[in-house]
Amino acid sequence: MPPEGFHTVRTHRRRNPRPGRKKMSGWTIAALVAGVWLWGQVIGFGDTSEHKAPEPAPAVSAPAQR
Repeated sequence: MPPEGFHTVRTHRRRNPRPGRKKMSGWTIAALVAGVWLWGQVIGFGDTSEHKAPEPAPAVSAPAQR
C-alpha cells in the first residue's frame, strides 16, 4: 500500500494530483496575447488625449489672383 498522498502505477509510486487552480497552457497564454494585440489594432486602447495630425501643407502654392 502506497503512503498517504501517493498512488501506484505499475511498479512506480506517483504523487496524487493536487486540487486547486489549473495551470494555463502555452496555447492559452498565446491566445490571450493575440487577443490583446488584436484589440489594440482594431479598437484601440482608448487614447483620449487630443493628438491631432498637423494639417498638410499644399504641394503647390495657391493660384495667382487676377
